[in-house]
Amino acid sequence: MTEYVIIGDGISGSSAAETLREEDPESEITVITDEGEPLYNRILIKEHAKGKLPEAPISIHDEGWYEERDIELSLNTHVTTVDTDEKIVRTHEKEDIPYDKLLIATGGTPTQLPVENSDADGVHHFWTFQDARRIRESAEAADDAVIVGAGLLGIDFAAVCGSQGVEGKYLMRGDRWWRYALSGDGAEIMHDGMRSKGVEPVFDSGVDRFEVDDDGRVEAAVDPNGDRYECDFAGVAIGLTFNTEYLHDVDIEMNNGIVVDEYMQTSVDDVYAAGDLTRFYDVLLGEQAQNGSWGSAKEQGRVAGTNMATDDTNEYEEFEWVSSYSITHFDFPFLSFGHPTMGDDHAERKYSDTEWRRVAFKDGKIIGGVLIGDLAPQSKFKQLMREQRVVADQKEVLLEETVDLDNLAPTQEQ
Repeated sequence: MTEYVIIGDGISGSSAAETLREEDPESEITVITDEGEPLYNRILIKEHAKGKLPEAPISIHDEGWYEERDIELSLNTHVTTVDTDEKIVRTHEKEDIPYDKLLIATGGTPTQLPVENSDADGVHHFWTFQDARRIRESAEAADDAVIVGAGLLGIDFAAVCGSQGVEGKYLMRGDRWWRYALSGDGAEIMHDGMRSKGVEPVFDSGVDRFEVDDDGRVEAAVDPNGDRYECDFAGVAIGLTFNTEYLHDVDIEMNNGIVVDEYMQTSVDDVYAAGDLTRFYDVLLGEQAQNGSWGSAKEQGRVAGTNMATDDTNEYEEFEWVSSYSITHFDFPFLSFGHPTMGDDHAERKYSDTEWRRVAFKDGKIIGGVLIGDLAPQSKFKQLMREQRVVADQKEVLLEETVDLDNLAPTQEQ
């Protein structure tokens, strides 16, 4: 009987556990998580913080789900080390859990700003259900807030401010939000959306330090220019620090994450990884990449589980996925897909005050993009990505308001 151990009960770990049970009904499966509750929807916790959703719809699995599938779930359990020679996972309770095959799916922890008082009361990070509960409580009692982190996670704080009637200042280091993927035209649509929610973007700013009151609670942020912004709470979203500290004795390849191949295998025999902390080989991109989307993590977990349950490496399944991330906080929709910050060429067009499109290319092929206002072209762009067609020489067709793939010239034979 094969013993599988999964460290992490996010969507990738849970997806792997479900797959393993289907593929290997007689196996023993153990899922270890340091959280105090089973899998919940990380996409929806922002809606809870906004005051839009109660807790019940956010939970995905209760403990009975694991019991029904004969999966051992260990909550509030911290892994201290992994011995890949003896194939043992050790926990803070000094328990040794043996494995035949191991999946690492522990994701990351929000990175803390390296500034004074960044750990003060009222300085929040947005990752767990507990975070969402605390943010909701702070926002409901606040008048003013500061947001730091000009990316896809930081903008959730802007939405919380808008929903809870909090006046916010969004402190950005550069001249626009998500400057690696958006030009000025696209970013300005997002800036206007923030302003409509009572959040004002502040460019060429950031945080030099937080000021606290006598009780140690944040009361202001001071930026590198010396400007001071009073706040009842602060939201920080500057990226993730991957949870790999328990692998300190494991000689596993890392490069800003755990390096895996297209089968979710690490450099260590019988050890796999899935989810946010992977630097995986993207078969469509043709190089190592990272992606933190929910759908990508779920599919990585499924592929990892499938391959862990397969003894014949010739039958291994590749991870092939076109990710997407949507934002529904404003009066217009927003969606990014693939790898919009990468590539060697791009095409973009603004269609109205709330509609903009950008497509990124590498070697003439679409590798990602951003759609604001009209998301209809996404399925066609994703199709072209999967087909790996060379289309960068036909940008005008791709930028037509209604994209018709029949208007694309056939791909020339190499």
